[in-house]
Amino acid sequence: MRILVTGARGKVGSRVVRAARAAGHAVTATDIGAPVYGMPEPGQAPYVRADLTDYGQAIATVQRARPDVVVHTAGIPDPAHDAPHVVFATNVTATFNVAEAVARTGVRRLVYVSSETVPGFVTAERPFLPDYLPVDEEHPVRPQDGYGLSKAVGEAICDALVRRADVGVVSVRPSFVVTADTYASVLSMVQGGRLRPMPNQWSYVDADDLADLLVRAAAADTSGHEIVYAAQPDNLLGHPLAELLEEAYGTAAPPLRELPRPDAGGIAIDKARKLFGWDPQRSWRDHMSGG
Repeated sequence: MRILVTGARGKVGSRVVRAARAAGHAVTATDIGAPVYGMPEPGQAPYVRADLTDYGQAIATVQRARPDVVVHTAGIPDPAHDAPHVVFATNVTATFNVAEAVARTGVRRLVYVSSETVPGFVTAERPFLPDYLPVDEEHPVRPQDGYGLSKAVGEAICDALVRRADVGVVSVRPSFVVTADTYASVLSMVQGGRLRPMPNQWSYVDADDLADLLVRAAAADTSGHEIVYAAQPDNLLGHPLAELLEEAYGTAAPPLRELPRPDAGGIAIDKARKLFGWDPQRSWRDHMSGG
């Protein structure tokens, strides 16, 4: 297939480019950064600079790439480094423009990178806990902050897209994304010292396993708008989730449903497994000394 990857220089997008090319797809990469002019490096995907908050640039980029699928990873990836109105406006406008370009140019498939923050509790300004664990796609959506709200609106944009165009859409909600070069610092923070509550109940997703899911979703033939979570099967502490919840939250811990394994994280990935045959293989344990 021909795949256009937005946000192609980011943590997730760069890995999607690599995974899609390894799977034999023809990839065009786009991001907001300046191109390298002249002859491209051997083996590099063609690159087009575009600010997707500008509709003209968004539609011109899609028209130029002529993709079968757009994998939309572009946007501000967390709420910590930009003003809330900037996060919200950037993410929502870029997603609307990409969806509009998909509808107007006849692209048949869109894969949207949403977020575990959509239900609201992960980035809540007025903290609350999930209704149950592991969280799945049926959990109520109650975002509070600009980032979580921007991702929820992005999913609503995808709902609107499938109502008005013959497009199959998949929204993927990644957990906390960890890369090979960040495991050490993440593990030091989470595993060092006294057990502390974590807003997503110690869930995480390996960036390369996430890229694999996004490419699988791009190559699939699901119809309508499907939403799936992406997380590793285990939690970042390697202990039974029931014990962690009791120690960290006591009687306030959310109700615990059946787990696929004792050391599962706080996110259920059954739907991604079923729809796309996704089988995440990596773990934080791979990055332990001697692991």
